[in-house]
Amino acid sequence: MAFLEARDLRVTYRPRRAPVVKALDGLSLAVPTGTVLGLLGPNGAGKSTTVKVLTTLIRPESGTATIDGVDVLREPDRVRRMIGVSGQYAAVDENLSAFENLDMVGRLYHLSARDSRRRALELLELFDLMDARTRPVKGFSGGMRRRIDLACALVIDPPVLFLDEPTTGLDPRSRLGLWEVIGRLVEGGTTVLLTTQYLEEADRLADDIAVIDHGQVIARGTADELKSQIGGQRVQLTLVSPADADLVRPVLARVGTGPVQDSNDGRTLGVTVADGASALQEVLGEVRRAGLALHDIGMERPTLDDVFLGLTGHATSAGDAAPAQQPAGRSAR
Repeated sequence: MAFLEARDLRVTYRPRRAPVVKALDGLSLAVPTGTVLGLLGPNGAGKSTTVKVLTTLIRPESGTATIDGVDVLREPDRVRRMIGVSGQYAAVDENLSAFENLDMVGRLYHLSARDSRRRALELLELFDLMDARTRPVKGFSGGMRRRIDLACALVIDPPVLFLDEPTTGLDPRSRLGLWEVIGRLVEGGTTVLLTTQYLEEADRLADDIAVIDHGQVIARGTADELKSQIGGQRVQLTLVSPADADLVRPVLARVGTGPVQDSNDGRTLGVTVADGASALQEVLGEVRRAGLALHDIGMERPTLDDVFLGLTGHATSAGDAAPAQQPAGRSAR
């Protein structure tokens, strides 16, 4: 049996003056012990709703879920003592210090004063926050807030950790630091369910990836296995001038087997192709004949972004678009 397992979960939101939304429509998952499952999908796919069900925040209309054999729906109190949760936004008291936040969480879990203080110091050391332990959190940087939030989720050393877009809004250096901490936790045997909008994050951390759309799992496998489903290779180029993008886009569309993707800066374009070498040669010839200036051009494997576009027709984006209303199922509280 998988350490974390969900079968046929269904959640329907019924917002006022808006269409009914099937947030989960028969979703099933299984996560082995000591592994990371990346839960990925476009905005509104059901990622955050899945986390809310598995962390006892909402009850599904139907389906089952277990953590280490404990029924999430029948024994929510027991489940809450087995899990750690870090959401999209740091859920800490800004007026307390880092140490006080951790100590408070420990006491809420009914640790003794001695054990709570000891655990707080251990986590401050683990997350490199000892120098800031007496400072109010309201003066912390975004990266430090995310670290103290994750530390609070680990006070009881839970065997399973739910990370709902844990590095949203962090700069690259802070993101790398948090990845290192998560990697060490998994090496120590922690099981992780990770939702993320950063495809590089899934590529780096996840042992397995479940792609969901419209509340269902539509693909499952390792990053390499999912990329192989797209097939072919990818031609990508970076222009000196963004104004030349409109001239290059039709060329890429002609040689490609999927939609042309543009970067945020408008200078980098890419497309999945069946024959990388011939497609690259053709694109390079067209660019030269048009006299366009390039910073770079090359051939690479498909990315997870290509997987998303191929499977769902969407790119990934942050959060679910579920209405802020209790679903049809009863509250877990």
